Amino acid sequence: MSPRAVSLLVQLAFFSICRNHALLTDSPPHSELEMPGDYIIAGLFPLHSLSYTSSLPDLSDCQQGTMNKHGYHLMQAMRFAVSEINNGTKDGSLLPNVTLGYRTYDTCSLRASTLVTFALLEEQYRQDVGQQTGQDSPAIAVIGPDSSSYAFFPATALGAYMLPEISYEASDKMLSNKLLYPAFLRTIPSDKNQVNAMIQLLVRFDWTWIALLGSNNNYGLQGMQSLQEEAANYGICIAYQAVIPTYTDATRPQIQQMVSKIVQTQVTTIVVFSSKTIASFFFMEVIEQNVTGKVWIGTEDWSVATRISSIPGIDTIGSVIGISIQSATMPGFKEFEDFSMATSKQYDKKYMVSGDSGLSDVPCVQNTILSKFASIDLSQDMYDITSSFNVYKAVYALAHALHLLLDCDSGKCQKVQTKPWQVSGFGLKQVRFLIDNTSMYFDANGDPPTGYDIVTWDWTEGNWSVKIVGEYSPDPPNLTVDISQIYWNTNDHSKSICSPECHPGYAKILRGQHKCCFDCQPCPEATFLNKSDPTICQPCALDEWAPSESAECLSRIIILLQWEEPLSLSLLLLLGLTMLMTLGAMVTFLLHLDTPVVKSAGGRTCLAMLLSLLGAAGSSLCHFGHPSHVSCLFKQSLFNLSITVCLACIAVRSFQIVCIFQLSSKLPRAYDTWSRNDGPQATILLIFVTELFIFLLRIVLDHPEPTRDYDFYNDSIILECSKPLSPWACVELGFMAILCILCFCFSYMGKELPANYNEAKCITFSLMIYIISWISVFTMYSVDRSEYFKALHVMAIQASVLGILSGYFLPKVYIILLKPQMNTTAHFQNCIQMYTMSKE
Repeated sequence: MSPRAVSLLVQLAFFSICRNHALLTDSPPHSELEMPGDYIIAGLFPLHSLSYTSSLPDLSDCQQGTMNKHGYHLMQAMRFAVSEINNGTKDGSLLPNVTLGYRTYDTCSLRASTLVTFALLEEQYRQDVGQQTGQDSPAIAVIGPDSSSYAFFPATALGAYMLPEISYEASDKMLSNKLLYPAFLRTIPSDKNQVNAMIQLLVRFDWTWIALLGSNNNYGLQGMQSLQEEAANYGICIAYQAVIPTYTDATRPQIQQMVSKIVQTQVTTIVVFSSKTIASFFFMEVIEQNVTGKVWIGTEDWSVATRISSIPGIDTIGSVIGISIQSATMPGFKEFEDFSMATSKQYDKKYMVSGDSGLSDVPCVQNTILSKFASIDLSQDMYDITSSFNVYKAVYALAHALHLLLDCDSGKCQKVQTKPWQVSGFGLKQVRFLIDNTSMYFDANGDPPTGYDIVTWDWTEGNWSVKIVGEYSPDPPNLTVDISQIYWNTNDHSKSICSPECHPGYAKILRGQHKCCFDCQPCPEATFLNKSDPTICQPCALDEWAPSESAECLSRIIILLQWEEPLSLSLLLLLGLTMLMTLGAMVTFLLHLDTPVVKSAGGRTCLAMLLSLLGAAGSSLCHFGHPSHVSCLFKQSLFNLSITVCLACIAVRSFQIVCIFQLSSKLPRAYDTWSRNDGPQATILLIFVTELFIFLLRIVLDHPEPTRDYDFYNDSIILECSKPLSPWACVELGFMAILCILCFCFSYMGKELPANYNEAKCITFSLMIYIISWISVFTMYSVDRSEYFKALHVMAIQASVLGILSGYFLPKVYIILLKPQMNTTAHFQNCIQMYTMSKE
């Protein structure tokens, strides 16, 4: 069944209640509440304020309420706009030969709004069945009502006839749904924009720990729900949330408890998304409980309403920052109201004297005599002006729609019958005009492009006033606020938080269900706090590091000996000097190969020793630059093989001398056989082959590769060769240690030999330097792997070479070059004779 059919069935059912009542047909001339015209506008305004508790659909209670000055201004704004259009005051070409008329209805309550809706449906029904009269022409559009709660039913029912309804204060975002409310439009922004403005305001002041209250109607409930949904997207936590009930004796304890809860949560900022009527009773309780020092965020409905600001003691509650419909001016409106009131009084006086009030009891549709408003204060506050301007814009939007439909561009309008669906489906969708230097049109949802003013309550002069301190534009969303203009009636406006923000590098450990309440925990080393997830310290990448309490990771330092660094250049210089000294010693020995000193040192074996020392010194080059497969292969092995040859030569030579002077007489045949059959050379070769075999096993079983050590240092990466202390590397070191021990033993056994053959001190000195150097290296390796360790490793190699060179070879070079008299056969024979004599 179509929506229109449903609406017709509902209105027909209700006609049984209202069929005996009709609008007043003998009202006095120039009635203030209705005016005939070619096209009629129905105005729905709250001319009375009423707290209604009965469930019966009776409208007579409207006149029992108090006069509502806000509704009066709204109605007068419609009349003012109609007057301007009909008289051509602003634009004579808008509707040049057409007049607008109006009928106003008092929508003091939801029931009144509902019954007025049925009356409007009845008009449409009579037109459809051809029963309307000239005086009974139906309205082409409806302006109002003033509340979202009151607007839902008219928007649904009137939408069945596509009768356009333009509300000036109904801001619920659900009304933008064109499937449910196809003919509904409004000149007030949607609450969706108001919620966005509030969110931006909270973000602007860093208010993340708030209380959220909403009135117990569609306006408050929908607004509160929307704000709750959006708040989570901006890191705003709602510490306390509640619905403010309609005030009665039964609900007062509930409101009292609500205020107490706000105090207990210790929030500084409270958002009150409420209508002014319900909010007024809530603030009375706030004042009663002496709640002070808070920041209150208000909606457009109450933030500039004198009903709230006139509550005694309201200035003690704290600072109020609110959202307000953008202010505008209507030149001549105040004068129009004054003239209208004076004229109304004259008409009222005339008809009261004649004894005819011009009224009859009409329970379904009410008229109100304007002169009754003379007894109350009709001053215009900001809320009255902004809402009245919305009514004013609605009338002009209808006039521009008629201008299009009646083809008035020629200077004369075509007076044709206009259907409501034409006004809503074509005319209003096409209108676009300037009013008060502001563009006015309706988007696809029937919403205007209007933004909001940001206002604050100002008590600096002792009296309440509203000051505009900023504005919010919805398209694109933009909030501007002049903080210096805000009147702060609180001690500290800058803080409304559950927990202070953590320092960089501290993770938020949530405390409870609210993400705004947390403890700050420092991130440990090698982790950082990613902005995308402030609750977890994430590990750095493998080639990065971070100190504790870090918000980002840093690149690790690469540890290696760069060729161009000063330390490396110094080591290379030392290497060069070592190799030059070794080469010098080799050349010296080669040139004096047949002299007694060289022969006693080992003869041609010394050349092998010096050559091996060159190889050992040259292995230092493998410690510079980035490790490679080749450098890792020869880095330690070249040194080990070279030093092994050198130590083997020293051991064998020491053993030979010991045998010649001490053991040859005891084992003459064995020694002669060993020495005559190249035993020394074979022994040296055997030792070298053994070391080479161990080296090859190591290469096969523990092949060294370039690697990166990420574990030793948190902030550095060590570029080195893998498995520096593998099992087979330890076997190599053990074999070399055995050679050292043999060298010590043989040199010690020869300590009593002739001076020219006594190498004990020299060999001991050389070996001590060698051993101390490598003990230092292994000790340093366990505590430090920096470039200084690598430098120490290179220095240990050079020290080992220089130790042997200086302890074993340099004394002989000294004799060859500077003491030639000691490098003679006679001198050596003399030393042997003296040794023999000493033994005898």
